Order: sequence, then structure tokens, then C-alpha cells
Amino acid sequence: MKSEPDEFSIDDLVKAPKQTTAWFGVRNYQARNSMRDEMRVGDGVLFYHSSCPEPGIAGIAEVASAAYADETQFDPKSPYYDPKAKRDDPRWMLVDVKLVKKTRAMPLEELRGYDALAEMVTLKRGNRLSVTPVTAAEWKFILKKLGA
Repeated sequence: MKSEPDEFSIDDLVKAPKQTTAWFGVRNYQARNSMRDEMRVGDGVLFYHSSCPEPGIAGIAEVASAAYADETQFDPKSPYYDPKAKRDDPRWMLVDVKLVKKTRAMPLEELRGYDALAEMVTLKRGNRLSVTPVTAAEWKFILKKLGA
């Protein structure tokens, strides 16, 4: 799961109440569907910093809730407001994410240097999704490299 650190960083998650946050503001249907249909409580999350001087993995988290409506879609003052969203039929969903561990930074260039990660969705050129799947083999490899 990608986040821009100037909006919400791994350090913000460390400081958050119960080290948990709602993963709000996702406005891509593929990413929404992943959270809504595929993520389950307890699933591992690679917390990834994007759109920053050194993008890459900054920590490990886990899914802490089932998917539910993203309240920002209903708030006209929110940058994530969606006038087409209806309370009885929300368009945008989110999950809560809980910190497991802040890790050493694992920069994008390092990730791209491993043959074992050559097919990782996040590393595909042109990928802009904030939520992407990680295979069991990729997860295991990254955790080993992080010493986690």
C-alpha cells in the first residue's frame, strides 16, 4: 500500500492512536476492489512511501478491519469528496491498517535490483496504483531482506 509521506508516512502510523489508521482517499476502482474484495483482517501490508525523494518500503503493517465506506467521499470539504457517492450505495471503500514494524528503508532501486521481484506489480513501469497485490514468494523474500 502506497502513501505519500508528506500526506501520511510510516512515522505518522507509529504516532497514530493504537498505531492504526483508515486507508482513506483511494479513488481508483482496481485499488478499491482489492481492498473490498481481497483484503482480509490479518493480511500483511508493505507500507510503501511514494512520490518522494527516495520511494520504497518503509515498514510492515497488517489489515486491521474489514472493508467499509470511506467517509471522505461524503464530505464536500474533503479533497476526496465524490458527489456521485451515496450513503446507501458508497462508491469508495477502505480498510484500517495497523503498524507491525517500522523497518529500514528499502528503496525502489534496491527492490528493482532483485531478480526474485522482477514480476512484482508495484515495480512495473507505469504502475500508479496505491494498492497492489504481493505474492507469497515476494512477501517472504522482502521480509527476509528486511530482517523482519
